[in-house]
This record gives sequence, C-alpha cells and structure tokens, in this order.
Amino acid sequence: MKSLMRAAALAAVLSAASMAAAAPARAEADAAFAATTLSLSAYGEARVDPDMATISLGVENQAPTAAAAMQANAAQMSRVVAALKKAGIADRDLQTANLSLNPQYVYEQNQPPRLTGYQASNQLSITVRDLAKLGAVVDATVSAGATNVSQISFGLTNPVSAENTARIAAVKALQDKASLYANATGYRISRLVNLGEGGGYQVQPPRPMPMMAFKAAGADATPVEAGSVKVRVDITGVFEMSH
Repeated sequence: MKSLMRAAALAAVLSAASMAAAAPARAEADAAFAATTLSLSAYGEARVDPDMATISLGVENQAPTAAAAMQANAAQMSRVVAALKKAGIADRDLQTANLSLNPQYVYEQNQPPRLTGYQASNQLSITVRDLAKLGAVVDATVSAGATNVSQISFGLTNPVSAENTARIAAVKALQDKASLYANATGYRISRLVNLGEGGGYQVQPPRPMPMMAFKAAGADATPVEAGSVKVRVDITGVFEMSH
C-alpha cells in the first residue's frame, strides 16, 4: 500500500514539473499566435549605362585530316588573338570557351556514312572594358580571321553602386506595400520583424536602345548599340501589425 502511495506521489510531482516546464513554451506560443504579422516580398531596380562588354567569337576550319584541321585552326586563331592584343585587349580578358574537333560525314541513301574530313573549332570569350573600342575590336577579329561572332552582352565592372540603388528602391517598395495592406485591413505597422535579401543582384539583358555608334580612328567600325543594363534586387520582409 505504501509503495502505491509513494508511486502516486512521485507521479504527481513529475506531472507538476512537466506542466511548469511547458508553461513558458505555451506562453511564447500564445504570444506568437496573438501577434498579427504580415509577410511580403518586393524588388527594386536600377537602370544604368554599361561599362563593359563580353563577346564570343570563334574560328572554324575544315581539312581532309584531323591534324591539318587543327593546325589551320591554331594558326588562324593565333592571328585573331594577336589582333585582339594589338587592339588593347589584355591577357586576363581573353579566355578559351570551347575547343573541338569533329569528323565530317556525307550520308547517302542505302550507303554507309562516308568520311569527308574534319572540322576544328576554337571559341574565344573576350571582355572589352573600353566600349568606345568595341566596334573596332569586332572588326579587327574578323579581319584577322574570325569566322563567327556571337553572344555580345553588356555588364558592369563594379555593380555595387547600382546594386545599392536597387536595394533602396526595394525597401521603399516593401514599406509601401506593407502600409497598403495595413491600411486596407485596419491595422498599423508596429515594427519590422525580419528582412531578407534573396540571392544578390541580377543584371538583366540590355534592351535595344540606340545609344551610340562606335567608330574606329579614321574609319567606320561596326556599329554596336550598348543600350542600358537593369540591376534587380529581391527582398522579403515580415512586419508585426497592431490595431
């Protein structure tokens, strides 16, 4: 009998201790439930003139043998690289993007594929930091032997200033949106509980705005339109609201 009484007393003590420990957690949960919060997202943008461009160009050659195709390709690309360096492009702004060698076949009906030769291709990525030279650089590469020029894109050497402008615009948009929701629901914003930025900035592709035609000294160069670039920053925020 005494053992049963002691067990019951111990159980009562443990139950009381458990309830006392759970009380603060319940109080916190009740407080969080009682608070009215608003979760929102917004973005800000800044449009600025680019100060750099990246060009992809390449050299393709065909020859009866793989060795001959590669040799011809190497000689032609060497001339292109020399022309780029003469135009003021630094070594750090030249990078091989792709190098390939592929057999070429002729396919005829009811006949096995017939090997006709090999095609060698070397693709180069170039960063031009002086946009006034961009058209002249493109012309120099073609004159030196480049067989294809593609994927010209514009960007910013240092995006920090534009990124910060976009951040300020994003915060303003977030605050305006929070005020709108609060007014519409009969609340007021008490405080900003949390603010987060998602994934840094994004430079959007430039729109085809006519800005300027680049000219080489003493001759017309290929006109290249720089347009403008758009920097975007996305943010999220949690606001606490009250009546």
